[in-house]
Amino acid sequence: MARFTCFEEIQVWQKARVLANELYGITGSGAFAKDFGLRDQLRRAGVSTMANIAEGYERGGNKEFLQFLSVAKASAGEVRSHLYVALDLRFIDEKEFERLAGMSREVSKMLSGLMSYLRRTGMKGRKYIDPA
Repeated sequence: MARFTCFEEIQVWQKARVLANELYGITGSGAFAKDFGLRDQLRRAGVSTMANIAEGYERGGNKEFLQFLSVAKASAGEVRSHLYVALDLRFIDEKEFERLAGMSREVSKMLSGLMSYLRRTGMKGRKYIDPA
């Protein structure tokens, strides 16, 4: 796995960004747009996924990064849970549910892989690297 020089280079952050944008798209019209509670919860969970990846990376240490990746993974699960409610309320159809839930599962798997990598590596993070 390559080193990152900024969170924008992290592939799972890029995928989470696409997912967040997709969630904003589906929640912006029709009956979904009028259900402010579910709409906002789903949007927040999507944004939280990508934001926690970025925030964890910017902390500079692997332990903190792992903690934030864990929160991001939990938010991806929250996205899927909210999508079930949207499906049950017929705000989205089965095809849209599968597409978005699949994207969320992919983000979760990628987060798991990154977390496993960070646990195996001997690096402690940017803030522990000797600048000399």
